[in-house]
Amino acid sequence: MPSEQPPRTPVYDLSREQITEILLAWGEARYRGDQLWEWLYVHRAASFEDMTSLPGGLRERLTTEMALDSAVVAREIHSTDGETRKYLFQLPDGQLIETVLMEYSGIRRTACISTQAGCAMGCVFCATGQMGFARQLSVGEIVAQVVYIARVLDSDDERLSNVVLMGMGEPFHNYEASLAAIRRMIDPAGLSIGQRHVTVSTVGLAPAIRRFAGEHLQARLAISLHAATDDERSALLPVNRRYPLAEVLQAVREYIQITGRRVTFEWALISGENDTDEQARRLGGLLKGMMCHVNVIPLNPTKEYKGLPSDPERVRRFVQVVESYGVPATVRIRRGIDINAGCGQLKTSVMNEQRVV
Repeated sequence: MPSEQPPRTPVYDLSREQITEILLAWGEARYRGDQLWEWLYVHRAASFEDMTSLPGGLRERLTTEMALDSAVVAREIHSTDGETRKYLFQLPDGQLIETVLMEYSGIRRTACISTQAGCAMGCVFCATGQMGFARQLSVGEIVAQVVYIARVLDSDDERLSNVVLMGMGEPFHNYEASLAAIRRMIDPAGLSIGQRHVTVSTVGLAPAIRRFAGEHLQARLAISLHAATDDERSALLPVNRRYPLAEVLQAVREYIQITGRRVTFEWALISGENDTDEQARRLGGLLKGMMCHVNVIPLNPTKEYKGLPSDPERVRRFVQVVESYGVPATVRIRRGIDINAGCGQLKTSVMNEQRVV
């Protein structure tokens, strides 16, 4: 029987230094590493064969020994308004992850990317939290999502302007890979996305928030809050039992003191649950005087959670009450509702289809 071929190395898992070391070991000149890096991150070549400034023999060896795209698009859907596209990627081990491209007319192009296959945080209203945790994504699997979206926009003569780590998974639960991926995104010799145009969203892992403050990055920090008391927040976000509100908010204050950067608090408005005047007053009292902003969004419903989104008048009133405490708040428009654009929703629907078959 023929021997099995060794697995190809995912090239996006490699740092610039690692790429150079490998090519030097292959007998190539050092500058070939710079050329390959440029093809990967600046030109975003879709294949090694497209890297025409590299010698044919090197391109052939790269094709044989390295994998350029370790994830393949299993499904792609577009919203009816044409402003949101969702991609379901299948990884080599069969895991599925989601990436969303949101286009804001004349303003920005934002990629919402995943950092884990599934999630261990168990947020009750989140489709990803409902499916549980499968595994961490590698640096390359995180970065490859951004490269793919940038490549899509390149074909439309547009540019990826923003990246949010708000897809499947908790970025700070996969801290090392998430931070390494961010550094690739902001590398001026690579994807060159402005640091302030990258946002990390966390459910509130207090030690990681403190650690992130010491990274000397200008990337933005967003905290999924969703409730203003420990009992109510623990019912929605089980991680609150480990890192209660007081500890999370203290870590945020330390982050603001160290970085001088404003923090965003995310609040999914659930009708009759956390959209009341009382909840708004509690939230305003918690955040009064803090350098922050509240981003409210009516709940994106999932089949496993019975909560419903707040109506427009309740949303308006909630924002009004929060702002009466001197805390700025805005309503984020829900995007891609018709294409299951919420975190984990497309993967869940595809998995359900597969079970039926």
